[in-house]
Amino acid sequence: MSDLKLPKLPDRTTVKIAISVMPDLLEALNAYAKAYEVAYGCREAVPDLIPFMLESFLASDRSFSRTRKK
Repeated sequence: MSDLKLPKLPDRTTVKIAISVMPDLLEALNAYAKAYEVAYGCREAVPDLIPFMLESFLASDRSFSRTRKK
């Protein structure tokens, strides 16, 4: 057992997945990317934003968090 304060880092290997979305969702994702650019002055592609959007959504779902802890 290490005496280091920092624990062992988790696996950070990325996994690529492909999804299909309906046209209205794609339109909303593109609009979100534009709003992001206006807000932060930095253009980001939709595929680069999606993982962070999903992470934020999952973190905010209290029911899912409770279920996952069990």
